[in-house]
Amino acid sequence: MRTRVLLLFGGRSAEHDVSRVTAVAVARALDPAKYDVVPVAITTEGQWLLADDARALLANTRGALPVAFSITGTPVTPSADPTRAALVPTGGGPPLAVDVVVPLLHGPYGEDGTVQGLLELAGVPYVGAGVLASALGMDKIAMKRAFRACGLAQPAYRTLRDGHDASAFCAQVEIELGLPCFVKPANMGSSVGVSKAHDRAELEAAVTLALGYDEWILAEEAIVGREVEVAVLGDDPPIASRAGEIVPGAEFYDYADKYESGAATLLAPAPLEPAAEAEVRALALRAFEACRGEAMARVDFFYETAGRARGFLVNELNTIPGFTPISMFPRLWEVTGLSYPALVDRLIELAIERHTRREKRAGRQRA
Repeated sequence: MRTRVLLLFGGRSAEHDVSRVTAVAVARALDPAKYDVVPVAITTEGQWLLADDARALLANTRGALPVAFSITGTPVTPSADPTRAALVPTGGGPPLAVDVVVPLLHGPYGEDGTVQGLLELAGVPYVGAGVLASALGMDKIAMKRAFRACGLAQPAYRTLRDGHDASAFCAQVEIELGLPCFVKPANMGSSVGVSKAHDRAELEAAVTLALGYDEWILAEEAIVGREVEVAVLGDDPPIASRAGEIVPGAEFYDYADKYESGAATLLAPAPLEPAAEAEVRALALRAFEACRGEAMARVDFFYETAGRARGFLVNELNTIPGFTPISMFPRLWEVTGLSYPALVDRLIELAIERHTRREKRAGRQRA
């Protein structure tokens, strides 16, 4: 009996198109002898569609798939019945049962705990972090507070909520963090809405831009150092991959550098001394556990060896990292000894194992 895997892609965030590309890569990696793949697209308005064209392509051959799946198909809704994991066609018809969901939704409305909560209510196993870790991993301010509570060194930052005095915030940032600095929306990924501000005018423009994406924003000190990343897999105990390094092709690793220009260089493994690599791998596990991570995450660091020379500073944790074969998360597992298809297999196993554990816990109605 093949496992029926629902690939959930698209979504309402600014990372909608990145998700469509990721879904193709994961679909191609799923062994058709083991899995029946059910692609489900979420439009930018939030409608769920059984992606009929994508499903037809998958039924014929995995080798001739497009770069990205299209957002077209038959409207469906997930069953609200936790005893029956299924998709229900909104126009009528028999429900389509599923065994496990692979959410490939980067950013808000997918990576932030919202979809995870929906799947928990529906009683469906799903890949990746649970509601708590997903929410913490998406909200940079809450995440940084969790890191601080666990004693992890990180860049200095200040926060602002929309409606408060932006001019006073800019003055505070200039004095306490200095310029240049980075300004970011609290809830967004792939560097969307992120700016590097070199002077007061750029700082004010960066604040305006970031507030266009989220009600809460933060400014962070600019670190002069290397950008190092570690992938984490599992949850009890989690394991850390070899470290990798990003060498940006632009002034910083922005959206265009990640997905459009191809100018960034991704080094896997990173050219680090063995002791430094061991240190950052251990720190990645601490950051993962600080956010109650489960199943997978990519933990990003700055490595500051000049100036204040504070060593590794944790930047952020991503619970649904880039997942194409050339993305850092799967590349790091590849150099650690786990192939892309084997990585996808392991994540599905972890999802089913966690669901089975939780079904036995107290808090559920018992006969």
